[in-house]
Amino acid sequence: MNARAVEPDEDAIAAQAAEWIVMLSADDPAERAEAQVGFSTWKQADPRHAAAAAQLEGLIGQLQAMRQQAGGSAGPARAALHAAQGTKRSRSKLPRALGLLLLMLAPAYVTLQIRPPAYWLADFHTATGEWATHTLQDGTRVTLNSASAINLHYDAGQRRIELVQGEILVDVAKDRTRPFVVETPEGNIRALGTRFVVDREEDATLLSMLESKVLVRTAREIAAQPLGTDAKTNAEGLRVSAGERVRMTPEAISPVEKINPRELSDAWQKHELIVNNAPLSQVLDALARQRPGYIQYNRAQIENIRVSAVLPLNDSERALQLLLNNFPQLRIRMLTRYLVLIDAPTRQ
Repeated sequence: MNARAVEPDEDAIAAQAAEWIVMLSADDPAERAEAQVGFSTWKQADPRHAAAAAQLEGLIGQLQAMRQQAGGSAGPARAALHAAQGTKRSRSKLPRALGLLLLMLAPAYVTLQIRPPAYWLADFHTATGEWATHTLQDGTRVTLNSASAINLHYDAGQRRIELVQGEILVDVAKDRTRPFVVETPEGNIRALGTRFVVDREEDATLLSMLESKVLVRTAREIAAQPLGTDAKTNAEGLRVSAGERVRMTPEAISPVEKINPRELSDAWQKHELIVNNAPLSQVLDALARQRPGYIQYNRAQIENIRVSAVLPLNDSERALQLLLNNFPQLRIRMLTRYLVLIDAPTRQ
């Protein structure tokens, strides 16, 4: 028998190399050490193994960095690599197979990039697809949407929540001796007893009022006139009341938009996203928080698409299908569970 006939082809070698990368990213240090010995032996067994390893070994450093950012877990990276291995392969050359593996790894890497160390170190955080409600020591209830994180700063003179990322629903317990404040990089929201939703967007904070009133101050206003801990302190800022929504940047607060408080409250109970003439990019940002991996799209290409809909946040694939049904100009390609490509190609 011709020995060459039973040698693995280049796609098979690429698959083996990917499997070694998976094993070298194991959570158990002993497993990683054992894998390193086997990987060295495998590379020496065939020059083609060494060539494939040379192209893939750079990913090991990326996986180690991802592990540190993920609080020691390499699960998303391993899942992406496993997904790549499960993809049906054509009889392609090694560079194409390696390119596929790199493509599959990228979503997991980006996913961890948008969850910085501050997320993992936060006092409370939720995983992708998880919603959680916490009752704080003063009786305040805070519900975290998917992939959200907060830090608590409570003492004798203040009650302060730092929204690290994501979206929260806050039901504030009354305490006239201690003001209640939600902080983001864009500014803060101050209340004594009220109910509202705060959403950290890419470069702004969105406040939706369900009950009572709050005082909103931008980062610029805070820097110009710091607010003391005395609840009676009179400071500049915008009062936002029930049924109103504003978007805050570090420099300014948008005009007030009217909303339906009951509709929004019900949506939180049902894990739904309600949008009215919202840009498609904003909708995709919200859906991306509900699923593992990455939704990739060009904001400029879809900037003119506006969405008015009620979408299920606990079934993002169904939500994407509903968008496709209503906007036939869209193209949605789900390469794996971890990578979705969305664009609006020009029709010829």
